[in-house]
Amino acid sequence: MVVWILLIVFLTRAIAEKRILLNDPNLVQSQIHALERKMEDVVTKNSDLAAKYNDLFAKYNDLSTKYTDQSLQFTDLSAKYSTLLTKTNAGGIFVRWGRKDCPGNNTELVYSGFAGGSYYRHNGAAAEFVCLPPDPDLTTKYTSSYAYMYGSEYYSNEFGHDGGNDLPCSVCRSTVQSSVLMIPAKSSCYDGWSMQYQGDLVAGYTANEAASQYICLDEHSETLIGGQRSDYGKLFFPVKAVCGALACPPYHNDRYLTCVVCTK
Repeated sequence: MVVWILLIVFLTRAIAEKRILLNDPNLVQSQIHALERKMEDVVTKNSDLAAKYNDLFAKYNDLSTKYTDQSLQFTDLSAKYSTLLTKTNAGGIFVRWGRKDCPGNNTELVYSGFAGGSYYRHNGAAAEFVCLPPDPDLTTKYTSSYAYMYGSEYYSNEFGHDGGNDLPCSVCRSTVQSSVLMIPAKSSCYDGWSMQYQGDLVAGYTANEAASQYICLDEHSETLIGGQRSDYGKLFFPVKAVCGALACPPYHNDRYLTCVVCTK
């Protein structure tokens, strides 16, 4: 019984002390101050985060603006480059002998025509081969002495065509490259150059009176329709090496020479 009485007394005092602590103004004030300090810490941290956010957002806007400006500059430069590719007047011109078309590879066809030149036995005749257009503008105003213009033929079937077949040609323009080079005795271009076509080196026959020149006949040459009759004119013959003054090796006697047309 006494124990129970002591227990009740102890609990009563503890409850009274708790009520006193809860009602203690100093305790309540200290707890309020603690909460205020925590709130200040939270606000300070939020302010720092907000400042960092604003700084990052400003940097993002600056980078976004720069990206937009660079994107516009790139678009403008790309448009100018495309215009230069299509409208430049610096493109190199070359003749593709034995073909009616251009080889692609950023080229455009100026015209497709007929290979021509002087008669193979005329002394003093013009040396060069020419690519004649299919729509000539002719005149009758001269009556004095004159030169001649003939067509051109494959003289033998060694080019893959029957002898007497006439040759086509095409005048081509590179739309992006201005330099043109025909390299004899090569079937590929040197580094930095783009190949337009390759083939066989040809010229006039050595026993013929008329001079000629070396040109590059396309390896996939064609013939003109209706030009099978042998009328001679400017004739094409393959070219072979002759050792002596020509270094052998690398050249070999009686070997035929290739050729390639390159642009840059």
